[in-house]
Amino acid sequence: MDKLPATLRHGVVKAANSRGTAPGTPPRTRILVVGGGYVGMYTALRLQRKLRAGEAEVTVVSAEPYMTYQPFLPEAAAGSISPRHVVVPLRRILDKCRVVIGEAQRIDHAKRTATVATLATEDEGTGALEIEYDELVLAPGSVSRTLPIPGLADYAIGFKTVEEAIGLRNHVIEQMDIASSTRDPALRDSALTFLFVGGGYAGVEALGELEDMARYAARYYHNIKPEDMKWVLVEASDHILPEVGPELGVYTVRELRRRGIDVRLETRLDSCENRVAVLSDGARFPTRTVVWTAGVKPHPILAASDLPRTERGRLTCTAFLTVDGVEHAWAAGDAAAVPDITAEEAGRECAPNAQHAVRQAKVLADNLVASLRGELLTEYAHKYAGSVASLGLHKGVAHIYGRKLKAYPAWLMHRTYHLSRIPTFNRKMRVLAEWTLSGLFKREIVSLGSLEHPRAEFELAAGHGHRFPPPPPAPNPPKDSQG
Repeated sequence: MDKLPATLRHGVVKAANSRGTAPGTPPRTRILVVGGGYVGMYTALRLQRKLRAGEAEVTVVSAEPYMTYQPFLPEAAAGSISPRHVVVPLRRILDKCRVVIGEAQRIDHAKRTATVATLATEDEGTGALEIEYDELVLAPGSVSRTLPIPGLADYAIGFKTVEEAIGLRNHVIEQMDIASSTRDPALRDSALTFLFVGGGYAGVEALGELEDMARYAARYYHNIKPEDMKWVLVEASDHILPEVGPELGVYTVRELRRRGIDVRLETRLDSCENRVAVLSDGARFPTRTVVWTAGVKPHPILAASDLPRTERGRLTCTAFLTVDGVEHAWAAGDAAAVPDITAEEAGRECAPNAQHAVRQAKVLADNLVASLRGELLTEYAHKYAGSVASLGLHKGVAHIYGRKLKAYPAWLMHRTYHLSRIPTFNRKMRVLAEWTLSGLFKREIVSLGSLEHPRAEFELAAGHGHRFPPPPPAPNPPKDSQG
């Protein structure tokens, strides 16, 4: 498969010679992959390996130039893994594909066009690009599902991207610095209170890793002890980590509470206005940290397409990973409602998780190539193997092929499994090297919050800002009555 340059004509991106303009050359099939996550990257990677030279050209549209391996985000937040090692550069791994960094805004499958806003769209002033295609693979993933809770949009942070993970790490250490230096007891209390909403993988693992990191970091503060910090987990249902089963879910609650973490089940966040978290059970927590991990929803591009969707907004798909009732459209992962043909009860769908996404991408790519060659398609069938979750350094739970593990064995299983799954040998070796070094040396507790404001130092030098707020003017001294 050839990597082809693209030209822009009248707002439409077309690959040069993409339709067999040379005499006697059959037209190339133009495959558009929307999304650079698990499904998008793995599908494009398998396509470039299986397609014959000149058989098709693959264009990948992704909002970021990398794929994020999300199971390692909690460890990146805790400092166990460098953030650049939990992402895989798309241009390097998809060297035979054309990668377009941009956001898909609209898909008109009837016309076989996708409207994409790139990094240059605003500066060019010519409008978004329209990319034409013959086969569509729609895999944009999901976005955080938020609720109209007062103050949530103003004060909360998510935990779905590497930027959020590192930003949260910097924020937690910064709050410890604030608490260590303030003379205001109320400010100290709010700085040392960390509230997480959502008892799924993201919330529990993020809380477990960050609490473990902060507990370690407290030894380097002369006036902060681990018991001074308040860690709160809020979950609306009566259990957490449903993927590992009821028994391990109860164990996880018990383990977190043993570490002094306040786990509140059947409780909701009602408000977090003015940096005060108000819960449905009446509890109030002055806090400067609210982490929202309460679920995800389909990517907005699905609603901006003419493809059929379910009541929950996911694409209606067949077991062959085609969009139901639509030709030349494929989907998998979080965006697709794929029937689980291994389930005993009828009508059940595959869970939107990484385990299914990676395996679906393989079947999708194989089926797409088979359809181009007029061969039979294969149904996607994968029985869920189990789940692993980290609760901090040397702590975890795992339910693998019916076997239940706790504490250190589960943590070791978590690391072993995900090390085997992260793409490329390069990333595997870098992550393994970091784990090895972290076992020999002390943990990193530095905060690089200044990275979020890279021009701050220059603005200070230019006389347009202050590193710290200037002190208030001193009050006028009392006058001598006889003066």
